[in-house]
Amino acid sequence: MGQVRGIRPASGRVGLVLGAGGVVGAAWMTGALQAVQDRLPGTINDVDLIVGTSAGSVLAAALRCGVSLDDMIALQRGGEVGWLREAGVGDLDEGPLPPRPQWRAGSPRLILHTLRAPHRVHPGVSASAWLPRGRARHETVHAMVQALQQHAPRPVHGWVDAPTWVVAVDYDSGRRVIFGRDRAPQAELAEAVVASCSIPGWYVPREIGGRRYVDGGVRSPTSLAVLAKAGVAEVYVLAPMASLVTDRPGTRLERLERRLRALVTRSLLRDAQALRAQGIRVTLLTPGPEDLAAMGVNLMDPTRRAGTLETSLRTSAAAFAASQSQVA
Repeated sequence: MGQVRGIRPASGRVGLVLGAGGVVGAAWMTGALQAVQDRLPGTINDVDLIVGTSAGSVLAAALRCGVSLDDMIALQRGGEVGWLREAGVGDLDEGPLPPRPQWRAGSPRLILHTLRAPHRVHPGVSASAWLPRGRARHETVHAMVQALQQHAPRPVHGWVDAPTWVVAVDYDSGRRVIFGRDRAPQAELAEAVVASCSIPGWYVPREIGGRRYVDGGVRSPTSLAVLAKAGVAEVYVLAPMASLVTDRPGTRLERLERRLRALVTRSLLRDAQALRAQGIRVTLLTPGPEDLAAMGVNLMDPTRRAGTLETSLRTSAAAFAASQSQVA
């Protein structure tokens, strides 16, 4: 089953953190959202703050536009959702592998900035600058978010009304940028989501206001630390790239993936502990062994989406139930 740590009933201002994880991670989070909804006194669409990174930013946009969990689940299952069909949005699957990139470094400016002041740039961000320039474009994601704004139950013009933060990285300076927060650069919701999803080496960086932005996951798969001064009393974190309890991988590729997952998990636990030290209740939900088997090692593989969703619907609910019985 999925794994939960720190479960308590929601009280006070509630934050929801939706992490990076590709199309497979999005499917896993969709299943986990149903389990979180069962813990909340109101609808999950109306939590006090949503922070979305990469794939999580797409789900954040959907929730804030009033899309129901039933519609989100139907979309992950490959079914037709009326307002998307009416808007002419097609299949969201873009394939498990990127197109051949350009043989030039993604961000020479960021490379130079890192060489001049390496201590000022996060290691993951500095490494992303050396990746070749991606060629893919998030045209379908951009169209889907625009469709969310125009055709979903809560039409949105510009930015959503409820507090919603979309995390990206400035690809020239290396700074984390949180669209939707006070004093952040101005951006349309669809632009910010595309920026947050633009994986270096795979996608073309998104230009907004003359600056280039890439996937916020290169800085942190969850960006949980940014909630330290957000004024929330409780945070639910869905982290598809971490695992509180892992499995016994059989192949070399699986073992490598689990090592990377362990690094993400340690960072996530440090951020969670820092928030708890401030009195913020943090509930972490991550994939467990069954989920990992369903997800595979390529989080961009759309053929894993349906199986991951069905597994998560079952394991996430079971993980919350098991944690609740331990608390009781």
